[in-house]
Amino acid sequence: MKRLFLVAFIIQCLSFTATAANICSPNGKIAVTLEGKTMKLNYNHKHVIDIQVDITGKTGFSFVRKIDADYQMLAGKRLHCTNEANEYRVDNLVLRLYNDGAAFRYEYHMRGKATAPAEHTAYIIPENTKRWMQQWTDAYEAFFPLTISYKTAPVATSSGTFKSAEGWNNRWGYPALIEPQDGVFALITEANIEKSQSASCLYNDKEVYRVVPAENDSQISGAWHTPWRVVITGQLKDIVESTLVTDVADENKLEDTSWIKPGVVSWVYWAYNHGSNDFNIIKKYVDMAAKLKLPYVLIDAEWDTMKDGKTIEDAVRYALSKGVKPMIWYNSSVGWIDGAPTPKYRLNKAEDREKEFAWCERIGVAGVKIDFFSGDNLMNMEYCIDLLECAARHHLLVNFHGATIPRGWQRTYPNLLSTEAVYGEEWYNNVPTFTTKAASHNATLPFTRNVIGPMDYTPCAFSDSQHPHITTNAHELALTVLYESGLQHLADKPESYYAQPQSVQDFFGSLPTVWDETRFISGYPGQSVVLARRSKDTWYVAAINGSDTATTIPLSLSGLHISATAKILAFYDGTATEKEKWNILTLNALPDAFHLQPRGGAVLRITVDE
Repeated sequence: MKRLFLVAFIIQCLSFTATAANICSPNGKIAVTLEGKTMKLNYNHKHVIDIQVDITGKTGFSFVRKIDADYQMLAGKRLHCTNEANEYRVDNLVLRLYNDGAAFRYEYHMRGKATAPAEHTAYIIPENTKRWMQQWTDAYEAFFPLTISYKTAPVATSSGTFKSAEGWNNRWGYPALIEPQDGVFALITEANIEKSQSASCLYNDKEVYRVVPAENDSQISGAWHTPWRVVITGQLKDIVESTLVTDVADENKLEDTSWIKPGVVSWVYWAYNHGSNDFNIIKKYVDMAAKLKLPYVLIDAEWDTMKDGKTIEDAVRYALSKGVKPMIWYNSSVGWIDGAPTPKYRLNKAEDREKEFAWCERIGVAGVKIDFFSGDNLMNMEYCIDLLECAARHHLLVNFHGATIPRGWQRTYPNLLSTEAVYGEEWYNNVPTFTTKAASHNATLPFTRNVIGPMDYTPCAFSDSQHPHITTNAHELALTVLYESGLQHLADKPESYYAQPQSVQDFFGSLPTVWDETRFISGYPGQSVVLARRSKDTWYVAAINGSDTATTIPLSLSGLHISATAKILAFYDGTATEKEKWNILTLNALPDAFHLQPRGGAVLRITVDE
């Protein structure tokens, strides 16, 4: 009966005239009704959100074409991505209704040179709507707390304090997750930033959240369009598994991608809260990468001021001699400059950038981590694109830090394997706040920030740095699977990893950072999450508890079609005593539940018989 209803609904959608007011996605689940200048977005006949758009409102949508997205990624939650959409148009607004959400943009033809037209898009989020939204900062490093109101006290950041006349915070970063009806969700973001465009954020006046592009002083002539405004829509499974951000992004622009190799990285900063100017410390992390069979080491800031007569070239040679590929850090020199670590001003000019990246390629550097950008404006967006294009010419992987969120560049420039833009494990070095909030925050990120692209959270610290952590060992291990990043930087120090059971050490050497597919199993933002990710013939199932009380999570993995002869290695938390941090088991069958400690976790590695 449900199937007959769905077929009838799809036929109804497709039967509308070219100027019909009600339009829908190919699968019939996503529909839009146009009322004046308001698009009313619905999912399975349930209202999701009203979107105010900049049109005359005098005509309805006209059908333009059917779109089939089918492409390959080099990293991400899914290597082979597919999606379908119906494209419509009204005035200068182009709307695509995909099977997992809506994307729209404005298209213009400029007569003579002019600045970008003003935008008047706004999302209406009524009071008492559940929401997980991040107060905007230029580095997108903040929590996504659950609230039901726009009334949030503003937090001072390096970019200033943003507040309405009433005194509430009124500037918000993407992505923004809402639950307008029980079990129905929408994740608001944007995608496909190109040259001559700035990124945007949301400013609100009570229930009205306006899309406000950052500064853009470029002079535009001829054809020009805005980035895509994206609303991923459906159940939590639809949100978590969506590839809509890359579906609307430009295709891969690199002719040769054979040199792009995602992988796990050893990382020096977290344990020392300092850069990489000590050659002996760098050697320790190179040796760790070699011992744990990690392909990369990240040589962080201050490598240009190395002690004891050593240089970065000495460090690079040492890494290469151990079979480890080095990456090195740069200050973008457009954000935090005064008092910030070096090297600085090496990438800002095109000729300097070419010289620097050519030198990196020549001495054997595999990639660059570029840090401390200054927001979403045109200058930052075009600078990032220039960096990606130049790095690709010199076969360098890229990790943006202190930067804006992913908006689809990971498809267009697949040498971009990770981006920070997250309140991650590094914050144990900065403030004590993270200690008590980390578990819930960690269980929110798979539904918010990590949905839209790779996330360099720098997971898996078993020991403490400047401030203690109270998540369990299995919780920390689970983050390496739950969080998708083409470059997965391990935060902890070598001694901590060497102290773990051999099976844990072996886990890192075989940990994929590229996934053939991703499945949402269960969870709710801030409470818990269970994801399954497949790499070739191996499934990884990871779970974390975001709460301070023990919980049991029923587990149904029948949809993964795992054979009865599969080998299952389970990483569970031991008892709460200091001596029993792990309970590592070989299982004969899949468990029917995870029994998780407070702030605990679990990981299954499931391999088929050879």
